[in-house]
Amino acid sequence: MKDLEIRGAGNILGAEQSGHIAGVGFDLYIRLVGEAVAAFRQAAGAGESEEDEQLAEVRVDLPIDAHVPHDYVTGERLRLEVYRKIAEAGDATALEAIVDELTDRYGEPPVPVRNLLAVAAFRQTCRTLGVAEVAVGGNGIRIGPVNLPDSGQLRLKRLHPKATYRAATRAVVVPRPMESGRIGGAPLRDAELLEWCTTLLRDVLVPAKVPTPV
Repeated sequence: MKDLEIRGAGNILGAEQSGHIAGVGFDLYIRLVGEAVAAFRQAAGAGESEEDEQLAEVRVDLPIDAHVPHDYVTGERLRLEVYRKIAEAGDATALEAIVDELTDRYGEPPVPVRNLLAVAAFRQTCRTLGVAEVAVGGNGIRIGPVNLPDSGQLRLKRLHPKATYRAATRAVVVPRPMESGRIGGAPLRDAELLEWCTTLLRDVLVPAKVPTPV
C-alpha cells in the first residue's frame, strides 16, 4: 500500500504510470477501480454473470507495517499484482496459495509481506462477523458496525472495563492496548496488535455455543 500511495497505480488499461491513489487512499482507489471495470464490462455487453460475489469492504486502519518491499518484488507491475491477489483472497486456502506462490517465485516472504497477509486474514474474520471497520482513533480502537445484546455488553465490560458500546452508531470503542512488562510501555502495533484485535473480536462478538436440543 505504501508503494501504491507513493507511485500511484497508473493507467490500468494503458501505459501511463501516474495515478491518484495518494489523493483518495488505497481502499477507496481499489473500490473506484472495481466500479470502473464493472461499468466497462456492462458497456461492452459482457452479459456474463459474476461467478463469485464481490467481497464485502472492510476498512482496517491500524499501525501495521504491511507492504511489499521493493527489494522483494522489484517490478512495479508485479507488486501491484501481489496486492491485487491478496486483496481478492476470499479464504485461508487462497492466502496459503499466495504464500506458496510468493515463496516459489521470490523466496521466503519478509515480515512486512507476512503482516500484509495477516491483515488480509483479519479482514476475512471481520467479514465473517459482519464488521466493516476496525480503526485507531485517538487512544482507542473503534469497531463497527456491531449489534451487542445485553449479554454481549456485559461480556465486553468484563473483559475490557474501560470499553464503551455506542448503540446509536453500533460501535465498540476499546482503549488501545499497551506493551506489557514495563511501566509506560508504547502502544501495541504490527502483528501483536493484529493478534490482540482478532482475539477481541472473537471474545466479544462470537456468541457462546447453544446446546442442541435433544
